[in-house]
Amino acid sequence: MDTLDMTGKVCPLPVIETKKRLTDLGVGDELQVIVDNVTAVENLAKFATQKGHALVKGEQNPGDYHVTITKGDAPAATSEAAPAAAAPGTARRIVVVSSDTMGEGDERLGRTLLSGFLYALAEQDTLPETILFYNGGVRMTTEGSPSLDDLRALEAEGVEIMSCGACLNHYGLTEQLQVGSITNMYVICEKQMAADVIVKP
Repeated sequence: MDTLDMTGKVCPLPVIETKKRLTDLGVGDELQVIVDNVTAVENLAKFATQKGHALVKGEQNPGDYHVTITKGDAPAATSEAAPAAAAPGTARRIVVVSSDTMGEGDERLGRTLLSGFLYALAEQDTLPETILFYNGGVRMTTEGSPSLDDLRALEAEGVEIMSCGACLNHYGLTEQLQVGSITNMYVICEKQMAADVIVKP
């Protein structure tokens, strides 16, 4: 079994290096990845599911997590990072939110503006495929956010709501996530690269 020690490495390095190492392995070969945080374990699990690999969580001690990935022979049928193609004549739109304020200047006004933007977004005839929240933007998807009802309404309409796991962990908000799913920087990058239109309030 091949081993990849990613102790001390932050998102998105564990996923990226795992992907590179698997490229050199044959179908059915196993790769054990060692990481030191739960977020990295979850990111690896999502990556394995998306790419059609099998995953087993082995030794799980605080600061020492072992994940074994068996290389599959085909990509998964569905992928978080590869949504279905947009209908002909339509653009693939995503929204990225990197702060809990909109614009520069007065922070209180900025928070009001961002809440208004997300409310207005939920009322649009054409909705984005995905909304990505990272850095301070993850506060909008967590407990106490004034926009939770609007984001839940968007999610109910089929919009992906995704928050950066490393960012949630940094701000101590992982357990307070109220809407959407946790993702990683590798997927955030893929989503933006695949988009036709990126909207940043």
